[in-house]
Order: sequence, then structure tokens, then C-alpha cells
Amino acid sequence: MDPLIRIRPPGPQAQAILRRDAGVISQSMVREYPLVVDRAEGMNLWDVDGNRYLDFSAGIAVMNIGWNHPDVVQAVTEQVQKLSHGAFLDYCSETPVRFAEKLVSMLPDNLNRVYLSNSGAETIEAALKLARHHTKRKYFIAFYGGFHGRTFGALSLTASRVIQRKYFGPFLPVIHVPYPNPYRPFGFKTEACDVDVIQYIEEEVFPMEVSPEEVAAIIVEPIQGEGGYVVPPLTFLKRLREVCDKHGILLIVDEVQSGCFRTGTFLASEQFGINPDIVCLSKALGGGFPLGVTVASEDVMTWPPGSHASTFGGNNAACAAALATLTVMDQPGFGEHVMEMGEYLTGKLRALQKRHPVIGDVRGIGLMIGAELVRDQVTKEPAKQERSYVLTESFKRGLTMLPAGESVIRFCPPLVIEKRHIDTGMNILDHSLELLQPVIAI
Repeated sequence: MDPLIRIRPPGPQAQAILRRDAGVISQSMVREYPLVVDRAEGMNLWDVDGNRYLDFSAGIAVMNIGWNHPDVVQAVTEQVQKLSHGAFLDYCSETPVRFAEKLVSMLPDNLNRVYLSNSGAETIEAALKLARHHTKRKYFIAFYGGFHGRTFGALSLTASRVIQRKYFGPFLPVIHVPYPNPYRPFGFKTEACDVDVIQYIEEEVFPMEVSPEEVAAIIVEPIQGEGGYVVPPLTFLKRLREVCDKHGILLIVDEVQSGCFRTGTFLASEQFGINPDIVCLSKALGGGFPLGVTVASEDVMTWPPGSHASTFGGNNAACAAALATLTVMDQPGFGEHVMEMGEYLTGKLRALQKRHPVIGDVRGIGLMIGAELVRDQVTKEPAKQERSYVLTESFKRGLTMLPAGESVIRFCPPLVIEKRHIDTGMNILDHSLELLQPVIAI
């Protein structure tokens, strides 16, 4: 294998582009390290200076079937030669319909009506409007640590980092409650934190903050993404489903990051044995193209013509890419491969955990895995600076990873990853961890 890094990044071309970027692009985003991508294929990225990187980020969990999959490239090429923008808002065309038919065939039977948009945040906005229209209620319940997007409705739900909300209020009427985190249980009993959260909703929120008859929906990530790749107890979503059914509240499941086989099943909520009333999908669905879908039952999605629409929703090129992506994912053994690679990667991370006490917790399902770094195994003080250092040192050695939560490294590689890629990535990560010299209390 050729060496991953030929020029220590950022190289001269990358530095020049980053200077131009700073002069013209809004700097409201956060970049963990100075990577300037030039091209990509499969499991690899190349920067503008010719450096190759093994990618464990999948473009923020977008490139689930690998970068520039040939089937997606072919589908898009053929589509744009015929029709790239079909104005699906006003004129019907077949490609978006074929995509929607394929999508609902891979979802639970009750999810059979599709609204097409362009991003994860837009899918959430549509879900909020649909829930209000269907229930005629105005309040929502969401969770601390949740991330649902940065548009106003989605941001009203988001409670991940204060910088994302500061100076942007007032927001929609949303009550936030703790998310059941077995590693950091908010003072609840670790082994029963999901029970405690449900009791908090029933015994604190409903009697003192909002009547359940006024709550349109509860919005939840089956596994929190931006919040730190937090996996709740397996019984949590079933208990939440029971609360919703009891009070006539809709359950909206945000699968923008966890969907599309990221956990080994098409929806992560399948891992927890529940069917949502509304599901939101984006990221990996478009195979690299902007696409979002809000899916519900025909009984819920009854809003009339003109109540909600999007100029670019149903874009033909994006739907062609998504149809090709779903076809690849629907091949026999795809989900089984994700589970096998997830178990292998988790095993490697737990082996590193024994050697590097800065790794306080390893958790995940499938290839949605988080490793939480801490300065102290007892107090679980987040190792924020150490996390940034490890990400940067790994980048310098040819491995791209992303942060989540306060001090979590998220592992969301393309789902086509093989054991040899994992071995290479873990060797790089191991070396980066060895360079750390923190004082860790055992």
C-alpha cells in the first residue's frame, strides 16, 4: 500500500485555498482540521496536494455505499442528460416516483407516504408542520443532547450546544427532557435510566409544564448523533412509543444520521422494535446529493394541496442518485456486512480502551460507534482537548474522523469498509493515542 501522506498537511495548495475560503465564505461552520478535499473514491479521499486519507467519516455519515459509487455516478450521468430539475412541485416526472416506491418498499408498512425535500433540517421542518396539522396541537417534546438541524423549527428541537441556539430565539414551544445515557445518566439510576426518563415525562412534564393533550409530537433520535453517539437502553423507544399511544401523541423518529443501514437495519428504530408515526431521512439517502424525505402513513399525511411544498424537492438528479443508492443497499447481505464490520471495529476499539485509559466508553450499533475520551475514569471528566489532539494527529497520518458530543470520537465510515481498512485505521489511532500524555486517574 502506498503511504497515505506524501506532503505533511495542510500542504501549500491547501493553505492557499483555505486563505481564499476565509476571505469569501461564512466561517460559521466548525472544521476540526484543515482538510481540502480534491477527489474521493470508495474508502479514500485525496486532498489538493495529493495526500490520500482513509476515511472514517463518510462525509458526516453520507457516503454509506462509499465515495463516488459507480452505480450512482452512472445513474446521475444518465439522468442529467435527460432532466436534472423537473420542477416536481408543479410537474410530475417518473424518477422521483420510482425512488419513493423503492423507499417505501424498504420501510415498515405503515410508512407509505413520502414528502420530498433537500436536507435533514427540511425533513424535520416538514415533520413538525405535519404533526401540528394532523393533531391540531402546538407543543413538542425533544431531548437534551439532540441535534435536528439549524433552521428555526429544527433548531427549536436541538439542544446539543448552546452556540447553536445563542441569540437565535425565541423558538417554537418545545420542552426538553433528559435523554437516557447509560454512561452519563443525569443522576438517574444507570441500569434504569430509560424508566427514569419516562417517569420524568409522565410525572414532571405533563403535570407541571404542558398537558399531554397539547403535545403534537415527541421527536427522538434512536441513537443520538451530534450529542455523542449515545445508545439508549433497548427498551427506551418502546416505552416512549407507549407514552405516545397513551396520549394520542405522534412519535417522530429522526433517522437522518442513523438511517440507511448505518446500524445494520435500514432504520435504527428497527433495532429497538418500534414503528414511528413519522420518520425523517436524509444524509446517506441521496448518495452524495442533497435529498431529504419525511415519511408517514396515509392516515397522517393528509395535508391538502398547497399546504407544504419545495421548489427543489424531488430533484431528478438527486432522486436518480438515491434510487441507485437504495438498490445497492438492498442487495443481499448488505446489512449483515455492516453488523460484522461493526462488531470487528468495536472489538478493536475495546482492545485500545484497555491500553489507553483515556478511552472511557465504547458504544454503538452497527457502524455507528462512539469512543468517549475522559480525563478521569471515575469522574468521567470530558477530555475535550485530548479529543481534538487525537483527531488532528490522526489526520496528519492519513485518517479522517469526526467529533461528537463533548469528547467523543465518532466512527461512521462508509458501510463498504473491510477489516483491512479497520486494521489500518486502528493502527493510526493507536499511534495518535500513544502521543497523548494526560494524567488519567484509574
